[in-house]
Amino acid sequence: MGGSFFGGLLNRGHSMGVWDSADDAGCAAGSSTPLPQLAASDAFDSALGEYEKKEKCGIFGIAGPPDAVERCYYGLYALQHRGQESAGIATSDGQVITSHTGLGLVAEVFNKNVLRDLSGIAAIGHVRYSTAGSNRKCNAQPILEEYIDGQVAVAHNGNLINAARLRQEYQQFGHIFYSTSDTEIVIHMLAKPTHQEKNDPLAHVLRHLQGAFSFLFLFKDRMEACRDPWGFRPLVIGKTRDGFYCIASETCALASIQASVVREVLPGEIVTIDRTGTQLTSRFFTEVPATPAHCSFEHVYFASPSSNIFGDTVVMVRQKMGQRLAIESPADADIVIPIPDSGRSAALGYSKQSGIPFEEGIVPNRYVGRSFIQPSQHMRDLAVQMKLIVIPEVVRGKRLIVVEDSIVRGTTTRGKILALRRAGAKEVHMRVSCPPIRHPCFFGIDFPTPTELIANGRTVEQIRDFIEVDSLAYLSLEGMLACLGKPPDHYCTACWSGNYPIPVDLTVSKFGLERHQLKMFE
Repeated sequence: MGGSFFGGLLNRGHSMGVWDSADDAGCAAGSSTPLPQLAASDAFDSALGEYEKKEKCGIFGIAGPPDAVERCYYGLYALQHRGQESAGIATSDGQVITSHTGLGLVAEVFNKNVLRDLSGIAAIGHVRYSTAGSNRKCNAQPILEEYIDGQVAVAHNGNLINAARLRQEYQQFGHIFYSTSDTEIVIHMLAKPTHQEKNDPLAHVLRHLQGAFSFLFLFKDRMEACRDPWGFRPLVIGKTRDGFYCIASETCALASIQASVVREVLPGEIVTIDRTGTQLTSRFFTEVPATPAHCSFEHVYFASPSSNIFGDTVVMVRQKMGQRLAIESPADADIVIPIPDSGRSAALGYSKQSGIPFEEGIVPNRYVGRSFIQPSQHMRDLAVQMKLIVIPEVVRGKRLIVVEDSIVRGTTTRGKILALRRAGAKEVHMRVSCPPIRHPCFFGIDFPTPTELIANGRTVEQIRDFIEVDSLAYLSLEGMLACLGKPPDHYCTACWSGNYPIPVDLTVSKFGLERHQLKMFE
């Protein structure tokens, strides 16, 4: 797409993607499907959509080494748990930026030939689950564009709550958007002549944004990492053994290339890494709040157990949550079993505190892809059974404590309990290592609208009746926060408490930039 908006705004970036134009169909308009309603008869509806909660995104960048693209690939591989819908890498050789994006897992989007063609001395990468904009190739990142100041690629983890308003303003001036992602507006803002006239255009643009964001920008001669003033999403700086700086959403990605942790990118900070990858400078684009608003759900579910998030090692936090849960909500049982995978650490903590033996009663089939979503009820039932396999010899005749990290819609939780009953479980006591999720998230997690959240407007007893367990208990909000290393007011708890750190429009949808709303859980 060529064009000359606001003094020659955007030229579509070069992409070496192997997908044809059919993958982009519907990016401007979307399709219309009504949202499903929560009902007992929908016990397995949208099963795979909830089995793994919808992650946000993961970003990784490195500058300096001749094999920057390969190291970026390994960094993205380590962040695969943060997004499985699309992946991409943009790289600079010091003069030109090229990119490759596609739908699917990192290993599906990239092969040896693609990686060989993406040569460069600096690279940024992205794995995505769509928190704003649907799952289409035009929404894959990094987004690569060219404007009056040259090429720029951007990768984003988070959600901009004022993106729709900004987009409308720019469209009124003739701007054309080719994606439905909230990230694209940032490049349009960078290209605006009145912004380009500022001493620091990037800092000026960031001051216009509201919401959660961790950004990586790749220019031909540098890489810049930015984090919102509240510090919603994690973003860390690393350094490789051979002395090159890198940036990642989680420390597990640094470990994948044997890089050490330097420090976090601070809330409100812009970190610049030069083309050699050996020089790092820092500046702040705004004043920061007195207290941050770190996403506590990172510790509950999203982050890798091996990562250190906001100063705490995730696996240790989850075990503490399980221990606290055992103190708050004991139960007489024969064994403790987790719902894989993120419930495992909490279940282990519960077992240690209660003295009840820990067992693996459910195992995941890791070779059933997330995209295995079938149109018929019968096929959805089979898909759930393929995803999570109950071991009858472990659960038969036993009183079970089943530890889950969270319950969103409740439909697949009910399916898991039914599978345990069929395998011969005598009693099932569900314990959840976070409070009931009663409110949607607007800062980068795809929680549904309030009417789809099973805990919204329902008591714990009503939820217990729906998922058909003998008892149900959640970890208290106070108990959960006590397991974290920072003061309680340093964390965002909006999905549990309804207290949003910044004002939000409660009608905002992840598809708010599309003409029609798509089905939330396919």
